[in-house]
Amino acid sequence: MHSIDANGARIPCLGMGTWTLSGEACSDLVAHALSIGYRHVDTAGGYRNEAEVGAGIRASGVARDEVFVTTKIWHTHLQYDDFLRTAEASIERLGIGPVDLLLIHWPNPAVPLAETIAALNAARGNGLTRHIGVSNFPTGLLAQARALSAAPLVADQVEHHPMLDQTKVLAACRAAGMAMVSYCPLFRGGGLFETPAVADAARRHGKTPGQVVLRWQVQQPGVAAIPRTSRKERLAENLDIFDFALSEAEMAAISALQAANRRLCDFAFSPEWDEPA
Repeated sequence: MHSIDANGARIPCLGMGTWTLSGEACSDLVAHALSIGYRHVDTAGGYRNEAEVGAGIRASGVARDEVFVTTKIWHTHLQYDDFLRTAEASIERLGIGPVDLLLIHWPNPAVPLAETIAALNAARGNGLTRHIGVSNFPTGLLAQARALSAAPLVADQVEHHPMLDQTKVLAACRAAGMAMVSYCPLFRGGGLFETPAVADAARRHGKTPGQVVLRWQVQQPGVAAIPRTSRKERLAENLDIFDFALSEAEMAAISALQAANRRLCDFAFSPEWDEPA
């Protein structure tokens, strides 16, 4: 599995997202993903499936130190003591020891960022996680978080796909030696797979449109992708993207679609996003 070196962390560039997965089906899917070669699993306290994700990791038989595991702290738990209690509860639910990466899931302007970043560093210092980072932080907040953090931040997990311009966040992550981890990397629906840029490349390479989009993701330096699926066959399809490469022209044609700037995850508590580049 190809990986990204990000401020001391080695992050596999393709992972398994687990949002919306639950129960035994979640555990089974995680175990299956690891059995076919995945080495990166993403969860969050807000997904309410950390126990199931941990069970799947344990059931897989894959050594713990071979799997990069991320979890996240929801934006209603960002005060110092609450953050640490919540992080401890996440680690207990997972049942696999410290996670590899602990993220602030969303920023919360009602809590001073300095307080939350201090708690994030304390979680690392207390041995709850090996590395720390943020999620859904636009460039201004990312710069503040980096300046406030004693330990290096290794990732900013954000929505990223060919229909959304995240050029500024990616540039900021690269300049800081961080990875940008893409959630909703496939923008399922909405006509992306039918665009000539994606469909023509799929025909040329004998791949599915989804594989072409994931290849576009991981072929960009410093980018990891965490597609979520509930189907075992799709897990295998998503992983099968390392035996071909898109040309510069194909990459450029897919990247040009970002002018649409269509965001899927935008909520009342979302921060003020960066303007398109």
